[in-house]
Amino acid sequence: MRKFLNILLWVPLGVIFVVFAVANRHLVTVSIDPFNSSDPSLGFSLPLFAVIIVFALLGVLAGGSATWIRQRRWRRAARQFEADAQQLRTQLADLRARTMMPGRRDAERLAAPHGTTAE
Repeated sequence: MRKFLNILLWVPLGVIFVVFAVANRHLVTVSIDPFNSSDPSLGFSLPLFAVIIVFALLGVLAGGSATWIRQRRWRRAARQFEADAQQLRTQLADLRARTMMPGRRDAERLAAPHGTTAE
């Protein structure tokens, strides 16, 4: 089912990408020189679809990075909760091992019904 959903998503996206690239294949000049727009010293020509796709990818990377940085507090809390849970699991295993040892007074006391003593 997952493979079918992937195909259902990626095939139309691929077709749209190819149609977009073919429709916008003329060259545009990208200038990084803000002072001389007629003859830029820092400029290059690229197909329009490449410029749009590169800036879309840069936007996705910037948004993902901002989200990752903003969630730092939650990742730190999750690590702390996992460390606490691991410590509690270790304590529980120690307590279970201690109660399972035969001949121990604590184990006998825990095994006896409430209100009675095992003597």
